[in-house]
This record gives sequence, C-alpha cells and structure tokens, in this order.
Amino acid sequence: MSKKLSVTITLTMDVPDHWEIVSTSEGADVLQIGEGEFLDLTFEPMVTNDIEGEWSNSVTDEFINSLFEMVDAEEVTYEVASV
Repeated sequence: MSKKLSVTITLTMDVPDHWEIVSTSEGADVLQIGEGEFLDLTFEPMVTNDIEGEWSNSVTDEFINSLFEMVDAEEVTYEVASV
C-alpha cells in the first residue's frame, strides 16, 4: 500500500532585470540568466540524520533515482513581473 503526497513550493525572488523566461525546444520554460546560461528551478531533495542539524543534498544516485520514480507529475510555472 502507498500514499499520495502533494508538495507545493512557491518561491518569490528579486532577480536581475536581464533574467528572462525562455522555452526549450521541447516547450519547457526555464530562466535565461546570462548569455548561454540557463536555470531550471525544480525540487531538490535535502536530507539529514539529525532533524535539528545540518541538511545537505548529498544523496546517492540510487536514492535520487528512487525518488524520481515516485514522482507522478511535476509542474513548474515561471512568472516575471516588473516592480
């Protein structure tokens, strides 16, 4: 038996004026952050052995692959507004 887990993450960031939303050839939106530099903000697993201690993204390939296999859907939406 398994459960369904839904996680909603919303980031609001002040970014440089030159950052732009662009699309890949497959239609996925990413951020162009410089000439020939792109950024895709997606979930990054953080782990620890001490809930009050330091967290890190140091996980094995096996662990990250098992997490990716659990993901049924992922939605990332970018919106840029002038302030």
